[in-house]
Amino acid sequence: MKITTIVCCTLLILYGLFAAVFALTGFNILLFATAGFLPVYRALLSLAGVAALWLLFWLVAFRPMKFLS
Repeated sequence: MKITTIVCCTLLILYGLFAAVFALTGFNILLFATAGFLPVYRALLSLAGVAALWLLFWLVAFRPMKFLS
């Protein structure tokens, strides 16, 4: 569970950094890394959705912020 959560957080951080580079420069790192092969590009983008859903489940199931107040 812990490793999955760390991997999902890492993926979302990387995708966020790639999006920031694309927004600032117009260079799409992920598309360059997949050599323009759209099925692989879309599969990697879909991992962002899976990672976000996992983290949403983790936040609801384990309530890590419950004891902060």
